[in-house]
Amino acid sequence: MTLEWEQVIVDATDPVALGRWWADALGWVVVTDAPDEYEIRPAPERVPGLLFVPVPEGKTVKNRLHLDFRPEDQRTEVHRLLSLGARYADVGQGEQSWVTLTDPEGNEFCVLSGRVPHT
Repeated sequence: MTLEWEQVIVDATDPVALGRWWADALGWVVVTDAPDEYEIRPAPERVPGLLFVPVPEGKTVKNRLHLDFRPEDQRTEVHRLLSLGARYADVGQGEQSWVTLTDPEGNEFCVLSGRVPHT
């Protein structure tokens, strides 16, 4: 395969603030710190990353693409993300094993149930 997944682009009214929030939420490093391109990655040379770019309009509808995360402990991770400024979201998912949250600009993401240890 010749394609390598480099990054996901995230439109933001404030790319720096949103990029910093996600860097804190994920524990990732900042690789580009500019007002028009704020990029974070798991490690400086590791991809994929998230690239935050400015747009003039705010988010108005449900995301067509969102990120899912599987922590070791869902309850602890949801609490930590809420303390960073995430909010609960209702996108019509009903009762599920995952928790749907939004980042400070309203982008939905899911925190899945905890990992099951391999035996």
